[in-house]
Amino acid sequence: MPRPRFVNYRRLPYVCLTYACIALALAGVFLPLLPTTPFLLVAAWAAPRASPRLDAWLHQHRRFGPVLRAWREERAVPTRAKWLACGLLTSSWLVVLATAASPWIPLAMGLLFISVATYVCTRPAPRSEAKKRS
Repeated sequence: MPRPRFVNYRRLPYVCLTYACIALALAGVFLPLLPTTPFLLVAAWAAPRASPRLDAWLHQHRRFGPVLRAWREERAVPTRAKWLACGLLTSSWLVVLATAASPWIPLAMGLLFISVATYVCTRPAPRSEAKKRS
C-alpha cells in the first residue's frame, strides 16, 4: 500500500512565490519593460525554502542558472545586467518625473534609484565573463 503524501503547508507560500516569480521573470525575457532580475532573485531566495528539487531546477536552468550561480558563488552581476538595470532605473525615474504631482516624489525615487544603481554597479562581474574578455 503506498504511503500517503503529506502536504507541508509551511512550504506552500514559498512554492507559490517561487512559481509566480519564475513566471514573471520568464515574461520579462520577452517583454522589454518587465524586469527579469528582481523576480529571478526572489525566486532564487524562495526556491530552497519551497523544495530542494525546485531549487536545483532553477539553478540548473539553461537561461537563468548561470546568473543565479554567479550571484550565489561570487555575488557577481553580469555587465549586461548592470547596463540594463541602470537603463531601466533611469527610464522609470523619467516616467516618475513626468507624471509626479509633487516634486518630492521624483527626488525620493531618484535617491532610491541611485542607491540601487550604485549597489548593482559596484558588484563584480562574474569570473566567467572576465575569462571571455581576456
